[in-house]
Amino acid sequence: MTFGESVRSCLSKYTTFSGRAPRSEFWWFSLFVPLMEIAAMIVDHLLGTTFKFANPASGAHQNFPYGWCYTLVAFGLYLPGISVMVRRLHDKARSGWWFWIAFVPIIGAILLLVWFCQRGTEGDNRFGPDPLADGTTEATA
Repeated sequence: MTFGESVRSCLSKYTTFSGRAPRSEFWWFSLFVPLMEIAAMIVDHLLGTTFKFANPASGAHQNFPYGWCYTLVAFGLYLPGISVMVRRLHDKARSGWWFWIAFVPIIGAILLLVWFCQRGTEGDNRFGPDPLADGTTEATA
């Protein structure tokens, strides 16, 4: 799955929490999100729409590096990010509820990272058909 196919797939399955997602779909979308957020921060800076606040200690006005554009992009990509994460867990034959392990400090994030890097189960599983069964291949590390 290419970068463009992955982004189109994730955005078209905006809130689809069923089915499976191969590694390529997950990781390409995981690259797309920060690229869009960085672009939104640049747009916020160029348009002057960054959030501003007064420092109570010094009274100086300061800007956050993000603003309204970043906020819209972040909220817009939040649900597709969670849905592709759940579908990736399904590809490993794990329930999407395992997503919550991310809130266990350090160990949860490491465990999810390992699962996301591993190849999904070959063939059909209880969450659906193998997304790579149509003859496409993924690079195996």
